[in-house]
Amino acid sequence: MSKIRITKQFTFETGHALYGYDGKCKNVHGHSYKLSVTVIGTPITDRNNVKFGMVIDFSDLKKIVKEEIVDQFDHATVFNETTPHVELANELKNRGHHVILVDYQPTSENMVIDFAERIKNRLPKNINLFSLKLQETESSFAEWFASDNEI
Repeated sequence: MSKIRITKQFTFETGHALYGYDGKCKNVHGHSYKLSVTVIGTPITDRNNVKFGMVIDFSDLKKIVKEEIVDQFDHATVFNETTPHVELANELKNRGHHVILVDYQPTSENMVIDFAERIKNRLPKNINLFSLKLQETESSFAEWFASDNEI
């Protein structure tokens, strides 16, 4: 049976700041992120299965990505917890803002690595994460491919 790639796209708004950076992104700012999630697998061949012919139901993939990424990161501000930004994060939290503290610099590159792990951990065992594309602006994005990360 042929392997097929299925892609679903998501959008969410997230703020961040890059501590120690030498450009404008050291300031708190936000992006309208676009996330493309591609999984790979073989279509279900059991004619009695309601998902006959699907690799994964788009709604099942949507549920995973929504719970792991979109619902958590949408309209949140992300800071590196190992920098002095933690003070700003705590102040914002105390004022009722949605803040996420991570143990990495919240660049698109690091975020896409984090997202890949979150999604891989939730996929059914017969479905593999093939790639992620996290678009930060119209012309800037980071991509993660499983083939680049196999050991």
